Amino acid sequence: MKFKAVRIGLLSLSLLFITIGTFAQRKTKKQEVLTDRQFWLQQLDIMVRPVLSSLAKDSLRIVMPKVTSIRADNKESRIKVQYVEVLGRVLCGIAPWLQLEGGPAQEVALRSQYRTWAIASLEHALDSNANDFMRFDLAGQQLVDASFIAIAVMRAPWLWENLGAKNQQLLMKAILTTRQFRPGFSNWLLFSALNEAFFAKFGYPWDPMRVDYALQQMEQWYVGDGMYKDGTNYAFDYYNSFVIHPYLASIAEVIKKKTNIYNAMFEKIKNRNERYAVIQERLIAMDGTFPATGRSLIYRGAAFHHLADMAYRKALPAQLSPEQVRGALTAVLKKTLESPTTYKNGWLTLGLYGDQPNIADSYNNQGSPYLATAIFLPLGLPETDPFWAGKPVKWSSQKIWSGENFENDHAVGIK
Repeated sequence: MKFKAVRIGLLSLSLLFITIGTFAQRKTKKQEVLTDRQFWLQQLDIMVRPVLSSLAKDSLRIVMPKVTSIRADNKESRIKVQYVEVLGRVLCGIAPWLQLEGGPAQEVALRSQYRTWAIASLEHALDSNANDFMRFDLAGQQLVDASFIAIAVMRAPWLWENLGAKNQQLLMKAILTTRQFRPGFSNWLLFSALNEAFFAKFGYPWDPMRVDYALQQMEQWYVGDGMYKDGTNYAFDYYNSFVIHPYLASIAEVIKKKTNIYNAMFEKIKNRNERYAVIQERLIAMDGTFPATGRSLIYRGAAFHHLADMAYRKALPAQLSPEQVRGALTAVLKKTLESPTTYKNGWLTLGLYGDQPNIADSYNNQGSPYLATAIFLPLGLPETDPFWAGKPVKWSSQKIWSGENFENDHAVGIK
């Protein structure tokens, strides 16, 4: 009896040590330090998986919450268009990474999974017999989100090449249907122009007038120091980054191969791109916060769509090193996603720092915040690129507010 008790005691002690050891292993794993790239991939997966895994299974309409802003201007319409909206915005940000080849085995496997999901998602969106079939002619908002799909495919031709001829035609026709919508006299002109650039890139007839009108009007709206008005009035918001600069850069990249009549304008656009990138980097505080001003703040990290795009296109100005931009964008990514209420049941909430419904605008729905994926554009650079491989470098705010001597800043007179 005594021997049995000793055995039970030893067994219990052994189990205790195993339990402690397992806990210690788990704790060690939790404390493993991720590289910046690993952290970005982790956050991409958390954000995008519910969208593309559901759509790939033809079940997005079943599982995606039907959420709109508390001040929605037309709740029923906003819900109808949220599916094209979420697809375009998710693909827009992850497209360069889908285009990339190689890398560590774990990343290659993850990319392979997302490539499979992305193609299946587009196929279901274009299949009139699928549960998740998406019409592009329901409302003017779909001009916007068709262009996000278009820019995604332009950033990742792999998507186009793997859609197959039938779905290529269906996608082209779907985007073509949005020509019926008159764009607002604002950044919306660029959505129409971008769609035409999409047609031009992939060998379809395109409308030079829609491109010319957008380009010429944006010239009229340029106010100086790298910034444009969004329409007839200037607003201190992030639309120069959400849309204007990245779209102008993408349009220029395609159209300059079709005609040389805009060469002088495209050179100006390039210089303005560079100046606004400098301004964007300086807006990022030491802790990754940035001024919460203007509309569409629920797009979170997409406030730096332009800076991320410049890094991805390796077009950063000389005064911005890739490493310092990586540090600044990583800080933004951490800050905008760290709130415990950032997600609800796996889906992004409407807010800048967690669930903040009062920040949302009248046009926002459950698909809207997924423009946040735009911050992931530099994942299209290989891990060997200086953006990822270089040692950490302080960004401007860190240098200035730690007392380092730092070069002055001044407006640039770009006409």
